[in-house]
Amino acid sequence: MINKKINILFICRYNRFRSRVAEAYFNKINKNKNIEVKSAGLVKGNPLEKRTVRIARNLGLDIRGKTQGLTSKILQWQNVTVVVADDVPPSVFDRNKVYGKKVIVWKIKDIKGGNKNEIMTIKCIKEIMKRADKLEEDIKSGRIK
Repeated sequence: MINKKINILFICRYNRFRSRVAEAYFNKINKNKNIEVKSAGLVKGNPLEKRTVRIARNLGLDIRGKTQGLTSKILQWQNVTVVVADDVPPSVFDRNKVYGKKVIVWKIKDIKGGNKNEIMTIKCIKEIMKRADKLEEDIKSGRIK
């Protein structure tokens, strides 16, 4: 168990889907009170479509709520950034390293066509869940501090 406070920021392009799924799932599996997570988009996106919210809910995740764009406040808060998306350049977070903050890149592809392809949406959610499980394992083992 870690004693140091870890603030994880999950980031994608619009904070509509991928980063929200990562935040919701990590909050569901995380039992360590020293770890806090948030999600944001490089740009604040439009609200999610009801069908995407339903698909996530069927997998046990609540991704409802307003989208959030990246702010200086949230950048100061985080000490680990997880770039969930393949369409967000990790170089945006190069300054993290200067301040001793960690950047992790997952490169999860966006679901083209939005909610029209339920199978791809489920596949994407499950891939994010798998990566979040590994992140939690890496934190528990001390590989990520």
